[in-house]
Amino acid sequence: MNASIIDPLQGDFPEVIEEYLEHGCMKCIAFNRRGTLLAAGCNDGSCVIWDFETRGIAKELRDDECSSPITSICWSKYGHRILVSAADKSLILWDVLSGKKITRIVLQQTPLQARLHPGSSTPSFCLACPLSCAPMVVDLDTGNTTLLKVSVSETCNGPTPPSRNKGSDGITSYTPTAACFNKYGTLVYLGNSKGEILVIDYKNGEVLAVVPISGGSVVKNIVFSRNGQYLLTNSNDRIIRIYENLLPLKDEVSALDDLSKNLDNLKDIEKLKAVGSKCLILFREFQDSITKVHWKAPCFSGDGEWVVGGSASKGEHKIYIWDRAGHLVKILEGPKEALIDLAWHPVHPIVVSVSLNGLVYIWAKDYTENWSAFAPDFKELEENEEYVEREDEFDLIPETEKVKVPDVNEDEEVDIVAVEKDATFSDSDMSQEELCFLPATPSRDAPEQQEKVVESSSKLVDSNNTGSPLSEEAGPNGHIVNHASSPLEDDAGRIKRKRKPSEKVLELQAEKVKKPSKSSKLAKPKSKSLIDQDNGNGFHGDGLSDE
Repeated sequence: MNASIIDPLQGDFPEVIEEYLEHGCMKCIAFNRRGTLLAAGCNDGSCVIWDFETRGIAKELRDDECSSPITSICWSKYGHRILVSAADKSLILWDVLSGKKITRIVLQQTPLQARLHPGSSTPSFCLACPLSCAPMVVDLDTGNTTLLKVSVSETCNGPTPPSRNKGSDGITSYTPTAACFNKYGTLVYLGNSKGEILVIDYKNGEVLAVVPISGGSVVKNIVFSRNGQYLLTNSNDRIIRIYENLLPLKDEVSALDDLSKNLDNLKDIEKLKAVGSKCLILFREFQDSITKVHWKAPCFSGDGEWVVGGSASKGEHKIYIWDRAGHLVKILEGPKEALIDLAWHPVHPIVVSVSLNGLVYIWAKDYTENWSAFAPDFKELEENEEYVEREDEFDLIPETEKVKVPDVNEDEEVDIVAVEKDATFSDSDMSQEELCFLPATPSRDAPEQQEKVVESSSKLVDSNNTGSPLSEEAGPNGHIVNHASSPLEDDAGRIKRKRKPSEKVLELQAEKVKKPSKSSKLAKPKSKSLIDQDNGNGFHGDGLSDE
């Protein structure tokens, strides 16, 4: 698409379903950092990687030990690793290029979400959020787990164990807790069942700050924007909240220590809340005040300018898009299937959603060409306006141009060699090779099907060479009918055709049948003489020869 003829007044967000992907029953999705590959976790425990440029399957990862549905999927920073969590309580780390399993760790509880450490190309740590347990940091090399604290006591001097509730059957149960790393993986931001955001140093498990959420509802989702400047939370009160991150993107731990030292006059929970008020500040709230729907898988766009959330209502596939100012700009309505996951493309205005039936829908922008955009000073008018021409508008050299002084240094050398850094990938390490595409590996046919195809083709060749009556029959008009030219069907039901012989070839084959060859004439008397010899007549084959 030519960018110069795109209407500049159109919003940069998706509008229509462009295509859908189908492979088994997919449950969760995740883009790699560049958006060139899309990974999807399936219901049978496998993971399929799509080439998003060609919309074809680039690789399929399958573990014989795992046949349970995939609950979450995550890429490493440079795309060399994929971490999946499954319903059989396992975490599996894959090498993407080779398709080999690196490690498999079985937890005590089913992980609903797992995220690799974002600060390393080959991460050895991940953050797992189990179904009925506190979030934990998992060492992928040793399998050791470290539980994180999910609440802070207001009376004692330190954090308390995770709050637990007793169900009707008397069994102690935990409320699922959401957690995520910050941009560089130095801190963990955790949303608990009390409606609080805890800022935790995962290395020592210390709670550094607490941010209360208005309403005190359970936090279901928590995610950072790509640039790390905004934090999104999805609570049980059906409100999506955006917080602005006031901490520096790097050295956040030292910044928190400095804040804590300046507030030594406060104690315990008051001090943590005071530090939290200087970490995060509420920026926007999003909700549907009419229908009061619950939200599913909310996230930011690649540039952080848009916020998207899916409706959690059964039987509807609705996606709401807001701008960062808080205005609802678009509601995308899909098929009558519940939405279970969605993701925004890291670079382009594309949203990918997963339905309950396992299909992946690709929502893209419906571009309309505006050829008037070629004019540099073009301006669209909503209504007619009276235009007053300038005094020098039609002069060869307008007076306004004579007064203008060029502010461009024409003698300055223009650098055409240096490559400017893309703001979207400003934290890229140029020394680290990034995996953006996977080599295509052609798939072979099934061995049984190959053998049958070879046998049928060999039979056709033999029948064409011998010219036997089985392969050729005279038609009603005297021409030869070649069965090899008729369509053949293999086991898969696909029709294969042999090339039809030309008329000259058919005439030669007809002459060959009508006029027996010399060898066939010699063979007939010879066989007759042998029979006569056996009968005792004494005649030889030479005497019966036609020559």
